[in-house]
Amino acid sequence: MDITQMKEGEKGKVIEIQGGRGLVSKLDSLGIRPGVEITKISNQLLYGPVVVQVGNTQVAIGLGMARRVIVEHK
Repeated sequence: MDITQMKEGEKGKVIEIQGGRGLVSKLDSLGIRPGVEITKISNQLLYGPVVVQVGNTQVAIGLGMARRVIVEHK
């Protein structure tokens, strides 16, 4: 499942990022990389950003990016 399919408060482990080098690099700079556990904090209806917690940091990523981050449900 991708991040957009997670419910608020749900945790998951990133297992894959489906994208090119640019997307992988951008997400890596935000701390989102395979093997990292994330918690979905919130998302805006329809087209808004998705807020996730990585460690002690909360980051907002666009819906398109969030759809490319595949997580394993915990």
